[in-house]
Formats: sequence, structure tokens, C-alpha cells
Amino acid sequence: MKKLERRLSLSYVVAIGIGGMLGSGIFVLPGIAAAKTGPSIWLAYLLAGICVLPAALSKSELATAMPTSGGTYVYIERAFGPVMGTISGIGLWLSLLLKSSFALVGFGAYLAVLAQVPLKSVALISLVLILCLNVLGVKKVGKAQLVIVSVSIIGLIALIFGGVISVQPTNLQPAFLNGNMGLYAATAFVFVSYAGVTKVAAIAEEIKNPGRNLPIAMLLSLVIVTSLYTLVSFAMVGNIPIEEFSTDLHPVYTLADKVMGHWAGIAAAVLGVITLISMANSGVLAASRFPFAMSRDRLAPELLGKVHQKYLTPILAIVLTCGMMALVIIFLEVEKIAKLASAFKVMMFILVNFCVIVLRETSVAWYQPKFRSPLYPWMQIFGILSGMGLLYVLGMSALLGAVVIITAGLITFYLYGKSRVQRSGVLKVYGHRPAAFLLYRRRQNAPKAAGQHALDTGQENAANLDGALATNVRTVTPLFGAERSAEMLVEMSAALAQGNKVQVVHLREVPDQTRLADVLDDDPKVNALNRRIGVMAREQSIDVDFDAAVTHDLVQTIQDISEQTHCRWLVAGWNGRQTANSIFVRNPMGWLLTHIDSNFALFLDNGVRYIRRIVVAIRPGRQNPEFIQACDRIAQFYGAELTLMRVTMPKATKEELQELEAQSQALLSSCASPAKLRVEVSADPVQALSEASAEYDLLIIGTPAKENWLDVLVGVNKDRFAKNAACSVLRLTFKK
Repeated sequence: MKKLERRLSLSYVVAIGIGGMLGSGIFVLPGIAAAKTGPSIWLAYLLAGICVLPAALSKSELATAMPTSGGTYVYIERAFGPVMGTISGIGLWLSLLLKSSFALVGFGAYLAVLAQVPLKSVALISLVLILCLNVLGVKKVGKAQLVIVSVSIIGLIALIFGGVISVQPTNLQPAFLNGNMGLYAATAFVFVSYAGVTKVAAIAEEIKNPGRNLPIAMLLSLVIVTSLYTLVSFAMVGNIPIEEFSTDLHPVYTLADKVMGHWAGIAAAVLGVITLISMANSGVLAASRFPFAMSRDRLAPELLGKVHQKYLTPILAIVLTCGMMALVIIFLEVEKIAKLASAFKVMMFILVNFCVIVLRETSVAWYQPKFRSPLYPWMQIFGILSGMGLLYVLGMSALLGAVVIITAGLITFYLYGKSRVQRSGVLKVYGHRPAAFLLYRRRQNAPKAAGQHALDTGQENAANLDGALATNVRTVTPLFGAERSAEMLVEMSAALAQGNKVQVVHLREVPDQTRLADVLDDDPKVNALNRRIGVMAREQSIDVDFDAAVTHDLVQTIQDISEQTHCRWLVAGWNGRQTANSIFVRNPMGWLLTHIDSNFALFLDNGVRYIRRIVVAIRPGRQNPEFIQACDRIAQFYGAELTLMRVTMPKATKEELQELEAQSQALLSSCASPAKLRVEVSADPVQALSEASAEYDLLIIGTPAKENWLDVLVGVNKDRFAKNAACSVLRLTFKK
């Protein structure tokens, strides 16, 4: 299969982003929204643009991590699992078809300026035409869309200059007809105007340098459209009395006719007709792909995934989408359509912000975005809280809409999808009980049959290993491909193995949607790694067994390997991150730490290649003799000198110092390697150890005590001792 060519430049992507937003949001919505807040409608547009910013940044990050994954629906499913994937797929489908229905109503209103036609009848006839175009596969021409966007921007800028000059100050008073709540309600109501800002994420695979251009394009298009919406709506309320404006479904025409004359108004009406019909057509095209994608993912009936043999379009998905739009146009009022569309889009943007938090905090292996949202996690928290506030002010209809989506999603999943999908979301694996218990039942590990020492390669959800695992090994070392030096990590594992066999497994995690059989071919990088570790093992007389695996569930596979090999130590690479530092989720290392039975060693490689001097730091209250024994074995393996460093507070008495030295000497008495004690007096143990670490090649520390709740809340996620060390760091956790 050919990859899509990365040919879209920044300017073209910005145009696509603007085109995704310009439409009913400014051509139809301002008058209805002004009825809620009055002349301050321009401020509502500005606030809505600010509330959209976190979702735009979050989706930029998600799109650069999963550029071919298929958009918001798959991001949510990957993070939360197929249950939430089904709910979000239905929510996104409904929000898009509602927005497209609203555009068709606006299309009828602008067409009525040019000819006396019934509003809903014209909207329905246009819908039939759009249905035929989508079924026949008649695609919109990209250049034509670019021309429409360009003309719209030029026309709106002309209206801004003409309208701002002729603003009547009396029309701007009183600014707030219904106080602050009226402003908040209008902000929530116009939120849907910015829904298209994230559409460019769907073409991330075709964008040149997406890690840079995608977030820039989203932000630029958001800033441009927010400025246009704010200034145009200000010109509208400044020129059109609020009594007339609040019932106007074609405000762009009204403004152009009032400030620039009759023919300018006609031109604005023509522009509105073209823009809104184009927007409705692209909306049907995008909306129909959600049931189509869900069908392909086995979360919706297979019929919706059928492609017409002649026209090569998902005809049933298109017909279903257009049928729902017809019902919306016939039975719902214009204001309710816009309100529900905004509500559904707000809910999806809240989930997008949650996705980034879940994937960042878990640090799953496959999540490697080229762009990372700034001000994390505060930007996402602001997006979530502001979204919840907007849902609240949208009122009961928005809450009922949420209930309908959730109910429809649960029914669809449990009646159809549950028996057909085996995927699980990141939250299921790593979520603490407060985050996961409503959606998932905890996985119970099935007991392994006696004598089973190789992972099952016959099942799609199992890891696929190249061969049988070694039995009764002392240490297991999983490699993920991001280690600074795999040889150094295996060497550290051998130091803990006490001359016994070391099992090394290279693990590659792939998304659930990828068939494992498709990625089982030999990887040259894995073959090279096997060769390098083999050379190192022969030179140092280390008994190493190397294997490779592809899996959908990285940590579960590591746990299975740990159980099947009966290892005493699991030795893994580390970036200095805490292992259980989030209220709702834990990262993979934290999950393993609480689930596997073997001891755990995390190695932070800071580039030191020759271990000659080792310093051991025992945290307060941690006097485990096994800890010193393990440190001694490592020192013997390297022929290194061992130093036990104790830090005491300046206020410590002479008797306390003597007791500390006696305890420490007792711990060192059993060491076979050269060992000595170093006592430092300091009010800051982290600083003292950091300064001392410059004199050593390896720092060995134990597991920290439970993090302070404030550290959890503000996102302090680095082990302070590891973060400040000048040498490599090994953290040991004992469980058996």
C-alpha cells in the first residue's frame, strides 16, 4: 500500500482550517446568539475562541502521534477503549450532521433573499442533491474550495471596514441584555462555529513537516477566524438594531445591504449560498465516514461499511446520515439544532483534552507525538473545566443530548460491538479505580498452565515471540527501542543475575487496529540489536537469551514474561519519571510495579560506560539488608568500590550520628567488595547527593515513599534524586 504524499504546505493547511470554520457560524448564527446576550455577542465569539484553544492544541499533539489513525473517534477509543469509542463516534456523527443541517437552513435563508422560496423545502431539496453527489462520488475540487474561502475572507474583511466605520454607539447599549449568564449562554451557543478548527488533523499524513506545520496551521486558522468572527459580529450589532438582528437568519446579507448598498447585499447573499452549500456537502462527506469507520472497527453493523461496487462510496452510511439530517430539518427548530450541535462538539473536545492527559501520564510506548501541547496539564484542565461550564449554561437540552448519546453508544456497543471487538483502551490497563470502575471491570489474570513457558502465538491478542522463553532465569530485561545503550542495560541485568541466565526480550507495541501477523517480519534493527548483545555477552561471558515480540498490550506481555520465566528481577530502562504519580492513571512502570511479583530495577542511563565507583543512598527508614546485598553484587560484577552515603540534618545530636554510623557499618559488614561509609550533614539531602554524585559512576537508590498529594496535583513527576544526579542511576524495588 502506497503512503500518502506529504505535499500540503503551511498556507494550504491554514486555508483548509479556515474553510472548516467559515460558514454557518458567522453567516447564520450571530443574530440568534445575540438574542441571548445583546450587543456583547462579539465578546461571546472571542471567549468561545479562547475555550477552543486547548482542544486545538491537544488535537495537534494527538494528530502528530497518530497521523493515520482517523481522527477524534480513534483517539478517544485508543485512550478510553471501544465503549467510549462507540459513544464518541455517535456523538461526532451527530454533531457534524447537526452542523450540516444548520448550514442547509442558513442556505435556504440566503437563497430566499434572491428568490421567494420556502425555507425548509429548499433545505430538503438541497439535501437530496448533496446525497446524490456524495453517493456518486463527485468530490469537491480543492482549488474551488480555496477560492470560496478566499472570497469569503475578502468579503468579510470588506464588511469589517465598512461596518466598523458606520457603527452607531446607541446600538451597542445596553451591552448585556441578560447579565453574565446571558454572555456565557451565548458563548456556549456559538462554540460550534469553531468546530472545524481540528478538521485538518484528518489530513496529517499529507502535511509537510506535520510536527511543525499542523499545530501552527491550527493556531493560525483559529486566530484568524476568531478575529473575523469577533470583528464582523461587532460590526453587525453596531449597525443593526438588536430587535431586528435577534431574528435575522442572514445577518451577513443584512449588514452588507445596510452599509454598502443593495448590490453588495446581493453579492453577500450569493456568497452565503455558495459557502453554506459547500459546507453542508463537506459536512455530509465527513459525517458519513463515522458510521463507516465504526463498521470497519466492528462497532457498528457491517452494512454501514459496505462500499458501492461502481461508485466506491459507503452508500448506506451516506443515506443514513442524510436521512437523520432530513429529520433534524423537519422536526427541530433552528436554535435547537445549533444548541445541540454545540453541546455535542463541546463534549467531544472535553474528551480530546482528557485523551492527552491519559496518554501523557501513562507514557505508553506507542505515544510519541512530534508536537507537545504547551502549558501541560493546565491547558487541558482549562479546556475540560471551561467545556463543562459551557455544557451547564447550554441548559437541559444539552444534558438530554448527552444522555441520548451515552445511551445510544452503550446500547450499540453491548448489543453489537462487545462480542466482536477485543480491544481495550489505555485507561483500562493503567487507570486507578476512580477513573476506570465505571467503564471497565478489572482484568483477572488467568492462571498459567503447568509447563507453559512460551507466549501463545496463535491468538491475535497474545504477544508473538520468535521462540520459546528461557525457564527459571534470574533476570528479565525488556527492551523498547528507546534505550540509550541496550548493552549497558543488559550488563546491569547480568550484574543482578549472579551468574545466572539473563532473558532479553525486545518488545514492540502496536495499536489494537493493527493485525499482529502484519508486523511479524524480521526487523533489521532488532537483528542488529541481537548481534550487538551477543557480542557483548561473549566478551564478558554472560549467559543471555534474546527474543523479540510484537504485542497489543505491552505491560500485560511483560507481566506474562515475568510469570513464565519465574525471574527474580525485572530490569528496565528508565527516564527518571515517578511510577505512580497521577490521581487517575499510572504509567506502565507504575502498573508493573503493583502487578508483577518479581523485584524491579529501573536504570537511568546518563552515558557512563565504565562503572568503577558506586554510591548507595538509602532513603530514610529504608534499612533493608537485601538492598545492600544487591548493591554489593553489582559492585563485585564491575570490580567497583562501594560507598554508602547517609545524609543527616544539621540539628542531629552526637548520639544520633553515632547510632546512624553504627547501623550503616553493620549493613556494610557483609559486603565482599571494598565498601566504606560517607556521612554528609545537610538540610537538603537532594542537593547533597546531587553534588556528591559527580564523584561517582553509578548512584543506587530505593523506591521513594508515596508522593505528596500536592506533587500529584501540580504534576511533579520526576524522582528528585534521579533528576539531579550527575551519574547514571539504578533504582531498586524489592517484592520478594
